[in-house]
Order: sequence, then structure tokens, then C-alpha cells
Amino acid sequence: MSEPEPLPLSALQHWSFCPRQCGLIHLEQAFEDNVHTLRGQAVHARVDAPGFESRAGVRTQRALPLACERLGLVGKADVVEFLSDGTPYPVEYKHGRATKAKHGHDALQLAAQALCLEEMTGRAVAEGALFYASSKRRVPVRVDTALRAAVEAAVTAIRTMLADGRLPPPANDSRCRACSLADSCQPQALAARDKQAALRAALFEPDA
Repeated sequence: MSEPEPLPLSALQHWSFCPRQCGLIHLEQAFEDNVHTLRGQAVHARVDAPGFESRAGVRTQRALPLACERLGLVGKADVVEFLSDGTPYPVEYKHGRATKAKHGHDALQLAAQALCLEEMTGRAVAEGALFYASSKRRVPVRVDTALRAAVEAAVTAIRTMLADGRLPPPANDSRCRACSLADSCQPQALAARDKQAALRAALFEPDA
């Protein structure tokens, strides 16, 4: 039996934000840019060039390739700060304001990076940070038991979706306004279709 294809770390953030968006990108290979994705690319351009520097006992490495064989994850860390004792501290760069951190989508991706770093270095990673460009500040993230379990659950759910080959249903809520895949997804049209189907079923359902 062949090994499943590695999952990109970004898939976890996509799944957490919207399972259908994750399916469109990673199942159907669909992607479109909008102002939000372009801003994200601009933020990442600052840290996408591989390199490292040392300062005050901390070695900072940019664009570090990551992998976790146990979970089948691959990707790249924007920045990893290696403390004086060798402990890695991942920092994920995001566009927008730090208030986005409350949703937890970005934290899931960061925690997956931490699991990769633990497997790669043999050192526990208890914390990382999300840097939000608009706010110009970091939001620390504790990589606790609950967050680790959420990473494993998301990996299982994504692999199940990919194996089934079926897109999750559309969200059709406030998330759709910022999604670059709204035209491909057509959440309002699909929601209206499903509502009409439910109404037809109710109208023509035989009496018990």
C-alpha cells in the first residue's frame, strides 16, 4: 500500500478557516488571488528568502524547510528562532491585524510547524508566535495539549476528504466575503439550491 502524499502545512490553516476552501485548493487545485492573498504574499516576501543571522545568543533562520514524517506534513517556516540552548521558536508571518489570532486558524498552522520542529530537532516546542504585519506585533501561542490534538484531528479530517474526493459544503457566511475562491465556490447559489431541494422534499413528502 503506497504512502499518502504529504500534506502542506498551509492546508491546516485552510481547513480551519473553511473546509470547502481547503478542498478547492488541495483537492481540486483551484486558487485565485484577491487583495487579501496579495497582501499575504507581500508580507511573506520579506521572509521567504532563505538565510540566517545571530544576535544576542539567538540564531534566526528564515524560510526553513519543515517535515513531520509521523503526520505526513511538509512545508516551510517563515522564521525559526533557535534559543541559546537550541530550542526552536517558530514565528509565522501573517497580513492583517493581531485580532485575527482569536479565531485560531493561524495558531493551528503554527502548532503544526512546532510538531515538525520537535520531530526534526528532538526538542520540545512549547511556544511560538504569530506576527501580524498591520499591527506590527507578535501574538504568543502556547502549543498545548488541546492545540496538538486539534492539529492531529485536522490532519485526519483533511486526509479523509482527499480520500473521499468530495468537497465539503459551502459556508455561505461572513468568511466568504474575504475568500478569493468565492466565484469558484458559489456559496450563495449552492445554498439556494440546497434550500430549494429541502423545500421540494418537504412539499412532496408522503404523509406518515
